[in-house]
Amino acid sequence: MIIFTWLNDQLLKMLWLSDGIKWLLEKIFGLDVQSQLGGSIHFFIYDVVKIFILLSILIFTVSYIQSYFPPERTRKLLGNVNGITANILGALLGTLTPFCSCSSIPLFIGFTSAGLPIGVTFSFLISSPLVDLASVILLASIFNWKIAIAYVIVGLILAVTAGTIISKAKLEKYVEPFVYGAGNMAYVPETLTTKDRIEFGKQQVLDIVKKVWLYILIGVGIGALIHNWIPENVISALLGDDKWYSVPLATIVGVPMYADIFGTLPIAEALVHKGVGIGTALAFMMAVTALSLPSMILLKKVVKTKLLFIFAGIVTFGILIIGYLFNIFGYLLM
Repeated sequence: MIIFTWLNDQLLKMLWLSDGIKWLLEKIFGLDVQSQLGGSIHFFIYDVVKIFILLSILIFTVSYIQSYFPPERTRKLLGNVNGITANILGALLGTLTPFCSCSSIPLFIGFTSAGLPIGVTFSFLISSPLVDLASVILLASIFNWKIAIAYVIVGLILAVTAGTIISKAKLEKYVEPFVYGAGNMAYVPETLTTKDRIEFGKQQVLDIVKKVWLYILIGVGIGALIHNWIPENVISALLGDDKWYSVPLATIVGVPMYADIFGTLPIAEALVHKGVGIGTALAFMMAVTALSLPSMILLKKVVKTKLLFIFAGIVTFGILIIGYLFNIFGYLLM
């Protein structure tokens, strides 16, 4: 247990990095990290460096695994199962795709045009940006493994439940007709070598980091501001876990934003540090990643308004339930 704690602190939480940055700021630049300015700079540098290190390692690892599941093979795997089993498999496969919700739309089109039930593709669409493996490790690095594992479980339940409801409701007629005619994806035999997979992993790291670096900087910047400049009593008065409206408010605030989950994690970290319920912070994260306005606009191009509202309504209801449950029982996980 002692060894695991040490490894968790040094490899995942990177306390050595925090100590190193603290020494650098205090000894070289003469800043007091206990002050607002020094604390903000320490928070910003530490979180940015830690997130980029973990993100690069994790994206490479996940992408290497993902190279065994190209869209053609994924479609073939999902096509061999039916019912809720297909929704579960679709949600699990979504955890292997480190995409934002907007990036998942082309795969949604490909899977649907290949004849997969739309409920299965929606399970994938929700799971992909919400509970990919990289975000889980980062969540554990900021909070703990209990929170991270619980987040995975509820995220997958939300993806499977939403997909199953959509499947049972027989809403195929509310998908735009052109999606079904987009052309089936032919299965291509796997020919990648180990070197190819390594190169694929490297390219995925570069591509994804290019897409999310700005959101990470903005998210960490907001987190540093909340962490060091906004008084705890102000945050608690607005979003304290004793406020019944904190979860709906966090969900509503998250919808207009467009950021990857990696950019929302530092904000959630700062909010929880200021006394905001873990459920409220997670509701904000889930709303940003699963219900962001830009992703809804893109989704509207492939589904009709009724299906879009049904999807958004189911996911919103699920996020609210998850938020309240974590606020009530989250103290058991902290």
